[in-house]
Amino acid sequence: MFVRGVRGAITVEHNDEKEILSATNELLNQIILENGIVPDEIASVFVTVTQDLTATFPARTIRQMEGWELVPLMCSVEIPVEGALPKCIRLMVMINTDKKQDEVKHVYLKNAMRLRPDLSKLTKS
Repeated sequence: MFVRGVRGAITVEHNDEKEILSATNELLNQIILENGIVPDEIASVFVTVTQDLTATFPARTIRQMEGWELVPLMCSVEIPVEGALPKCIRLMVMINTDKKQDEVKHVYLKNAMRLRPDLSKLTKS
């Protein structure tokens, strides 16, 4: 068994609590669906947001999901790189799995598809 990182990102239109929580939920649920993940397989989830998203902690919505109460979560702010994609939420879901690295499906939704077009082609939107 290996610990693998599953990457994902999504954008929002506004710095709005409900929109941030909804987008985070959408992204995580798509990651779960694409990779067949159950909470017991999760080692941790690292969440980052761009500096323009200050309305809430995205991890709040993850903590409220059934079975995710004990999953270690951490939020942070992305480094402010000039010209970077604004209003972006990123997840790094660390899973315990037998999958090979090339079997992991990364998920990029909305404008975040620009971050990794090579992987976004494989993602359903």
